[in-house]
Amino acid sequence: MLQEASLYGFVRTILIILLVYYGIKILTRMFAPHLMRYMSKKMQQKFEGQFQQKQPNKQQQKEGETVIDKIPNGNSSSNKKVGEYIDYEEID
Repeated sequence: MLQEASLYGFVRTILIILLVYYGIKILTRMFAPHLMRYMSKKMQQKFEGQFQQKQPNKQQQKEGETVIDKIPNGNSSSNKKVGEYIDYEEID
């Protein structure tokens, strides 16, 4: 049950591969600008949403008004014992 490949079948296969390749290439050139524009709009909306979440008080704040977002703890004490000091000498 061996089948021999014909020249006609080989040429037909090569033409189909070339047709698909150039078809995809042409379609990509047609739709790539639209796809890039769509993706850039989506990214812009995402960044604007993140900015609005981080800066909600900017619109309500009056000019010259001071706003404190976080009040520091008064209980924080400095740890004076940082570590042990060790003298060293260079060894030649």
